[in-house]
Amino acid sequence: MKVSLIRHGKSEFTENKRITCSDFANWVDKYNQRGIFNEKYYPDDTLKNIETANIILTSDLVRSIESAKLLSPKVKTISYRLFRETELPYPFKFWGLRLKPNVWAVVLRCLWFCGVTKNCESLKEAKKRADRAAELLVEYAQEYNSVAVVGHGFFNLLIAKSLQNKGWSGQRKTSTKHWFSTTFFQRK
Repeated sequence: MKVSLIRHGKSEFTENKRITCSDFANWVDKYNQRGIFNEKYYPDDTLKNIETANIILTSDLVRSIESAKLLSPKVKTISYRLFRETELPYPFKFWGLRLKPNVWAVVLRCLWFCGVTKNCESLKEAKKRADRAAELLVEYAQEYNSVAVVGHGFFNLLIAKSLQNKGWSGQRKTSTKHWFSTTFFQRK
């Protein structure tokens, strides 16, 4: 059995001006509503994993759904909220501090790792959700043999760890780059 974790394509939403932390919530909403760029090149491993998948799962966010359709318009795709990216804690008032969105994402992720969970799930809750996602993937792998998930960078890392804890083997390092995949195997 085979499970491939693939990160979605790069978002079309490229607004990168400095914003406050309170504005970051609106930025995330816009990011979640936009589609992805159609690239000229996709990694060979990703294309191979999509081609050999008997079913493709995605998160219910546009960038994951569009990525799956772009990679394989003919294969059955099922979307689940379960596969969404881990959330970030916000909004906070940082004395009017204005940073680029990618910097806010790093700052807020660090706060999240330190246990700050304002308006979002905790790391412990995200790990439990990743365990549920991994269990679902195992069920699909038992039925379809080869499964691909088009999801999100950090949540894919948590799913990978859960699969490894369940005895699945694969690459040591899970890729978080857009369009890259990491594959896990288990013998029936």
